[in-house]
Amino acid sequence: MNKDSNAYTIIFAFVMCVVVGTALVLVAQLLKPFQDANILNDKKQNILAALQIKTDLKGAEAKFNEHVKEAIILNAKGEAIDPATLGGDPIKAALDINALTEFKDKKPEERKYPLFVCEKESKTYFVMPVGGLGLWAGIWGYVSVEADMNTVAGASFDHKSETPGLGAEITTDFFEGQFPGKKLNDETGNFVSIRVVKPGTPQTEHTVDGISGGTFTSKGVDEMLTRCLSVYSVYFKSMSNSVTATN
Repeated sequence: MNKDSNAYTIIFAFVMCVVVGTALVLVAQLLKPFQDANILNDKKQNILAALQIKTDLKGAEAKFNEHVKEAIILNAKGEAIDPATLGGDPIKAALDINALTEFKDKKPEERKYPLFVCEKESKTYFVMPVGGLGLWAGIWGYVSVEADMNTVAGASFDHKSETPGLGAEITTDFFEGQFPGKKLNDETGNFVSIRVVKPGTPQTEHTVDGISGGTFTSKGVDEMLTRCLSVYSVYFKSMSNSVTATN
């Protein structure tokens, strides 16, 4: 075939597209298990961060297995779903739930809320995933509470595309470091949440400073926390009532 002809050029381009496209698909398929493993380890790393346990991606699985002892999945009413319906390992089932996807893709009454029961230095902690919307796209995080199911032990947050230097500051030590010691409930046991307020507002045990210049992201975190933590609060209250009745 004449290499200077239009037909040759078109056939050559077509063959190259098929070859390169097939190669890219094969590479993507080969790398997918590694990508999935990295996504899972990143989630485990963030859960551990809410417990104030620092680890890198490589060490996340071992640390996670060391500290995460159990998982419970709640329905939108704050009721524990029967583990027998989860199809095997409850911890794996809990890890498979994406708090952001639950928020974006499901009706409120259909959402599931995983709860991780953890141990650190012989003390029990509960880690709660949360998901919502920032200024530009999804935001998510993990909040841990102590065995009293009220005192916050730590929090970690992340985002898809918040503005660097503004809304993206929710991932910084400055913002996350305000959470330990805050309370979910008031003195009478009623749920209050952790409210994200305007920077400079006098602080209480239920508030943290928002991000200067990141008003919409701060409001997104505030909404996300109140909405998600209220569901976990119902479960915690039922647990406390159960313990009280037993005693």
